[in-house]
Amino acid sequence: MDRAKNTADAIVKEQAAVADDETLKELYGAEEDVVDTNVKMHLNVVFTGHVDAGKSTLGGQILVLTGMVDKRTLEKYERDAKEAGRESWYLSWALDSTPQEREKGKTVEVGRAYFETDKKRYTILDAPGHKTFVPSMISGAAQADVSILVISARKGEFETGFEKGGQTREHITLVRTAGVNKIVVVINKMDDPTVEWDKARFDEIKDKLSPFAKATGYNPKTDLIFIPVSAYTGVNIKERADKQTLPWYDGPALLEYLDNMAPPNRKLNGPVMIPVSEKYKDMGTIIVGKVESGRVRKGDTLLMMPNQVSVEVAALYNEMEDEIPSAFSGDNVRIRLRGVDDEDISPGFVLTSPGKPVHAVKHFIAQLAILEHKNIICAGYSAVMHVHTLSEEISLLELLHYLDKKTGRRSKKPPQFAKKGMQVIAKVETTAPICLETYKDYPQLGRFTLRDEGKTIAMGKVLKLLDSGTTAVEPTAEATE
Repeated sequence: MDRAKNTADAIVKEQAAVADDETLKELYGAEEDVVDTNVKMHLNVVFTGHVDAGKSTLGGQILVLTGMVDKRTLEKYERDAKEAGRESWYLSWALDSTPQEREKGKTVEVGRAYFETDKKRYTILDAPGHKTFVPSMISGAAQADVSILVISARKGEFETGFEKGGQTREHITLVRTAGVNKIVVVINKMDDPTVEWDKARFDEIKDKLSPFAKATGYNPKTDLIFIPVSAYTGVNIKERADKQTLPWYDGPALLEYLDNMAPPNRKLNGPVMIPVSEKYKDMGTIIVGKVESGRVRKGDTLLMMPNQVSVEVAALYNEMEDEIPSAFSGDNVRIRLRGVDDEDISPGFVLTSPGKPVHAVKHFIAQLAILEHKNIICAGYSAVMHVHTLSEEISLLELLHYLDKKTGRRSKKPPQFAKKGMQVIAKVETTAPICLETYKDYPQLGRFTLRDEGKTIAMGKVLKLLDSGTTAVEPTAEATE
């Protein structure tokens, strides 16, 4: 009985600690140095690109070069994959070891691999490039810190990926919305007979991609880097290519660049927020997700939103399936939960601090940039919204303002409709309460894409939450961009 009372007291104390900033600083201040010195920084890298650009080959090559998979195992995977008629999947086989996963060919979902260099720990999210699987690509991008866009330099292949209807443009847009602020453009197949490490071809691709990435919101000078590689032969991936092969390129090799990248801003002291990307049963309920804010420890009591179920963290596991005592913002974790059944959780739910839970709303105001749509969009229009790991049916209740392209000011009159190229502010309704935050407070939980008929229609960000089951919602400042 006493023990139960003690744990109850401990929980009450912990609640007080969550609410009090000073205590937070005391709690984390001393330990934070320890964390940063002992643990290599962790980066989530999403591989995107048109189907057959060589994403899987590049991932496989990285695993071999960093010693995560030895050559023999990989050759065995390659043989097995050929026999099963699934040649291009041998990398995912390096990730998915069970026969069921291989039967299904799991890169429909997001394949994961893990590797380490001397400086950092990485998780590769190998997002599918195929048109029908764009929604899974979005959930991969939602968990990423940096995107590697794989482009094939082979004559004709870059063009099909980039022209209208190709996946390359859509991927840049989606990755941008998912909040990935840096794109590493890996120009692959430079060793192809149609290219032969030709600088002119490298420059041509660079010149075509840069303006498009700029229009999507990336600054070509600071947010984009172009690296020529050959994934198949491993040139310029770990070690810089020799001058005979690449006399005109002075930049870093791919892994060298990733190792020296500045760390993304992590909200270590914020409330806990972990969007659930998948869940399954394995001696209890297990969820998988990326910690977007705060830190989690074994034994913590958290809240599963939007259905407000109190749960306890029974165990935490990292990418290598090792048990860990705590996880920090930026980490990918598997969490075993007590107090909830896996049937009561769906992807898109958010595990959050009881002291300051994530908001669950049905109505919000958002700023939308309409990317492409055949017809005009009016009030009453419905589409599927992808936000963090969630996809949900929404409808636009009313269009409130459009934004002037030159000044960024809002119109006084509400627009009658929105069409391609316009930026509008609209009131949005979802079918059920969903976990959202404003873009200003938590970018990862406040930006989204709208898709309809298999196309990305708009990118958006949440400006203001209108109704909330938990707390009153502060209006945000006018959004100008």
